Amino acid sequence: MIPTQSLPPQIVPASGHAVHHAFGDELIVLLDGERTGGTHMCGVLVTPPGGGPPPHCHELDDEWFYVIEGKVEFFVNGEWTEAGPGQCAYLPKGVPHTFRNIGDTPLRMLLHTAPAGFETFFARMAELFHAEGGPDMDEVVRISAEHGISYLPPENA
Repeated sequence: MIPTQSLPPQIVPASGHAVHHAFGDELIVLLDGERTGGTHMCGVLVTPPGGGPPPHCHELDDEWFYVIEGKVEFFVNGEWTEAGPGQCAYLPKGVPHTFRNIGDTPLRMLLHTAPAGFETFFARMAELFHAEGGPDMDEVVRISAEHGISYLPPENA
């Protein structure tokens, strides 16, 4: 990581955002590790109705979400908890979790991770999910592990 005091302030134009599609979601990367010296990533995550990731755990990064639009349920510590616009969730590394869009419109959440790196993971997943014939799930698991992400059996959610 680069010391943040050595980084210049930045205003990122709306046209300068990378957009990646994987797991049925869209990630609009607002700030990436390159701009933040590797300290964090900030993006907007758009999840369709009924969508959400499989139960998983991050070993390298903390995540926090701010609900912009829609209804979401987070699964943490064995319980589903509903959240709506204006609410946020903090999911520290090492805590198994998932979420799902329980509304009938796209869910839009501001997503932060610290340190950065989730944007790289999601970009790599986007390549796999756009492969002819769909993603090779063994490769999804392998690349996820490189980024400190492991998946849990569905009965854990």
